[in-house]
Amino acid sequence: MSERSSVQRAVAATLALATVLLATLMLISGPPTRWFGLSHPGVFHGRDVSREDWGGPFTLSDMSNQARSLSDFRGKVVLLSFGYTHCPDVCPTTLAKFAEVRRLLGTDGDRVQALFVTVDPVRDTAELLRNYVPSFDPSFIGLRGTEEQTDAVTRAFHANYQISNYRGNITVEHTASTFVIDTNGKTRIVTPYDQSARELADDVIALLRTG
Repeated sequence: MSERSSVQRAVAATLALATVLLATLMLISGPPTRWFGLSHPGVFHGRDVSREDWGGPFTLSDMSNQARSLSDFRGKVVLLSFGYTHCPDVCPTTLAKFAEVRRLLGTDGDRVQALFVTVDPVRDTAELLRNYVPSFDPSFIGLRGTEEQTDAVTRAFHANYQISNYRGNITVEHTASTFVIDTNGKTRIVTPYDQSARELADDVIALLRTG
């Protein structure tokens, strides 16, 4: 079997898993609502980093090899995650959760942009990102850069990753958090991997209401 065929089969299997996970999320979450009622408006479910130095401007290449900057998405709340397309669990479940957040928000979901930044740009070509990322939601965008660009953007977001190659067996470890960026391009919230779609949607709508 060719390497290309192996990659395609791996992606197809991952997408099948993500489809099951997304269907499960939809059953658990129920019908979409516009507001889920934080008990204390202004207090986020995730970690509030509004007063801390997280993130900042960056420019990477998208799935069509076009330069995309964070500033391109001003006016939307950005859900940013780091990962790689061969990821067996964290990445597909995170992207499935982002899709569920958009569903929960109803029409406000159009004001949310999910960005998936690969930490494995050597294997994650533009074509592979194009086949993988939008399969969770057509609006989702995959981004990649050089090793130097990848290091710079992960460092800015206090994210970590490590790629190991032992006798041809490549393993990737990476930060599983989601970085929530407000409509003005400032990182406001860092959420853990296990935060629910409903809680994340709560935080997004809070940012949409306050700017």
